[in-house]
Amino acid sequence: MKPAKFDYHAPASIDEALALLQRYGGEARLLAGGQSLVPMMNFRLVAPAALIDLNRVAGLDHIVADGATVRIGAMTRQRTIEFSPLIAARLPLLRQAVRWIGHLPTRSRGTIGGSIAHADPAAEIPMVLRALDGEVVARGPSGERRIAAADLFLSPLTTALQPDEILTEIRLPAMPENAGCAVEQFARRHGDFAIATVAAVVVQTGGGRHTVRLATGGVGPVASRLDAAETILEQEGFGRAALAAAGDKAAELVDPLSDRNASAGYRRHLTAVLTRRAAAAARALA
Repeated sequence: MKPAKFDYHAPASIDEALALLQRYGGEARLLAGGQSLVPMMNFRLVAPAALIDLNRVAGLDHIVADGATVRIGAMTRQRTIEFSPLIAARLPLLRQAVRWIGHLPTRSRGTIGGSIAHADPAAEIPMVLRALDGEVVARGPSGERRIAAADLFLSPLTTALQPDEILTEIRLPAMPENAGCAVEQFARRHGDFAIATVAAVVVQTGGGRHTVRLATGGVGPVASRLDAAETILEQEGFGRAALAAAGDKAAELVDPLSDRNASAGYRRHLTAVLTRRAAAAARALA
């Protein structure tokens, strides 16, 4: 199929893009990598009055270390993130997660901001944003605002971004040098949408103690943290019984989807299994 008729604009600045969003009054869509939007338009699942192409807007494709924070421009390609030495050194969890995304052509065009704004429940990058307690910067007619990851994802394909706002930057706290991390995913084939994914970060704090971060993707309607499962591992360690308890608790915490790819019960089971695997793998690297 072909998309419905639409206007096309390629602004050269954020201000120009914002003016176009206001002109179309919520009926325009922003084009970043187009890996999700273009197929949806071709199948006429969405039919925007206009496309506002952000690929000519300067200053949206940076990766910068700013003290203890890594700032990533929203138009930065996933392939760039995959091979960035700065990301490898400061955000190894993001580097691991990006390698699970689709295939080479997907990552070559797809952007970090596009993945976050699209908010597909199966996407890996929103999961990393939740695991690391990151935030995004959005710019609208009233200026910039910062949105924490916990407040950003509302439901499948829906975020707290307003129709007249543009996601401009992602900010993630740099991971400590002694952090271990792992991403465990189950999909029918490599590159397919994830049926379930779990990300884990483990940091030694001394005296045999650790801080733990666990987050899911592909399981429920939005990426989510597994706080109570984290607490079990922080208090009880990483023995077989503690890992089993953390996995069971993770399975209790999620609100799994049921669709043609997997039942809710199967996703709940996978959450337990992948939590145990990810936590053990991250601990081994911490």
